[in-house]
Amino acid sequence: MTRPLVVKFGGELLEEPSRLSVVVNALRRIAGSGVPLAVVHGGGKEIDAGLKVAGIPKRQIEGLRITDAATLDVVVSVLGGAINTRLVAALNHAGVNAVGLTGADARCGLVEPAPPHRTVDGQTIDLERVGVPAASADPALVAMLAGHNYVPVIACIGLGADGQLYNVNADTFAGHLAARLGAARLVIAGTTAGVLDEKGATVPLLDPAGMESLIAGGTATAGMIAKLRSCQDALARGVDSVVIVDGRDEASLAAAANDAATARATTLAAHAVHTQGVNR
Repeated sequence: MTRPLVVKFGGELLEEPSRLSVVVNALRRIAGSGVPLAVVHGGGKEIDAGLKVAGIPKRQIEGLRITDAATLDVVVSVLGGAINTRLVAALNHAGVNAVGLTGADARCGLVEPAPPHRTVDGQTIDLERVGVPAASADPALVAMLAGHNYVPVIACIGLGADGQLYNVNADTFAGHLAARLGAARLVIAGTTAGVLDEKGATVPLLDPAGMESLIAGGTATAGMIAKLRSCQDALARGVDSVVIVDGRDEASLAAAANDAATARATTLAAHAVHTQGVNR
């Protein structure tokens, strides 16, 4: 049986019609190849806009959103409503049999409250209503849909044992789902050409030591730190490779999904590889 592919999209790729069109066209090509496919999405900028309208301050630390109850209401409305429905509608219009979900559906995104976050500089921060994927999360529905030529499109909202909803970092959600599905590859698509070194050039390959070097050396941005941690976890849990790719480029997206080389992406592997542009 073909191992599935999980693709995560940052919300910045799903806001503007031109970028959404690139995403939809790439997913149509990927789904047409016959590989079982699951999609996870975030929506940071639209959440920020929703918070501004509601008069709620935005609070983040190292790419992770601190989420109180009022913030969570906006997160659920934006992720599970506007963005998920927009992407699912666009995919179905393009001929892709997409199905919209959140982590609350069929217990596929069960979570536990996130522990206090330890920052690179040693601070301890309570993330409040933020969840981390639980071992009891059940990916059966996602696997069934993907295995029957549907594309589950999942908003990164989690369900706790207490019946409450939680905000979940989209990269963390996608990495955990990829591992639970036994995915061969996780593709994380954003608006940068992979992981960048201190000169702004794409690092084509990274192993665990290279990732730690970028984090410890301060080269990785706050958002990239969260991505790299999620990638490390996915690789440790059995995903063969993770690709961080520029999702504004349809050809690069399709190449990343098909294990083809592209200059606008970084491939991360669980074992030591020859790397370029990383100071060890």
